[in-house]
Amino acid sequence: MTRDDPYAQFNFLVELDGVAAAGFTEVGGLAVESDVIEYRNGNEDATVRKLPGLRKYSNITLKRGYTANLELWKWRKTTEDGQTARRSGAIILLDEARQPVLRWIFREGWIAKYEGPALNSTTNEAAIESIEIAHEGLTLEA
Repeated sequence: MTRDDPYAQFNFLVELDGVAAAGFTEVGGLAVESDVIEYRNGNEDATVRKLPGLRKYSNITLKRGYTANLELWKWRKTTEDGQTARRSGAIILLDEARQPVLRWIFREGWIAKYEGPALNSTTNEAAIESIEIAHEGLTLEA
């Protein structure tokens, strides 16, 4: 019998426009849901049908240690300047040999929220920046 162990959550890459982006420490928001439309024909019993409605994609949250690299800030600034730069990207889960096994691909993404690091002189932690990418589609490929 072969084992089918789950993949570890700490081996992943982030690509933006096909290029590996700076190392992120956390990714969240890989979610899609559909609105539920309730409908009942007048000639049916008291059962309500449930139909799929509009799809909604959660914002993807990326967190990383703050460095002198300002690329995420510059990308966010395009929206503030009224020239929103949309990008496609992927979150790639790796196996123990660091080979790609799953790929969540988003399209038409832009930074809806940028959060700089929380600063505290009494802690010994890395400064973390966070972004939320709004997008118009998420697919999963093996």
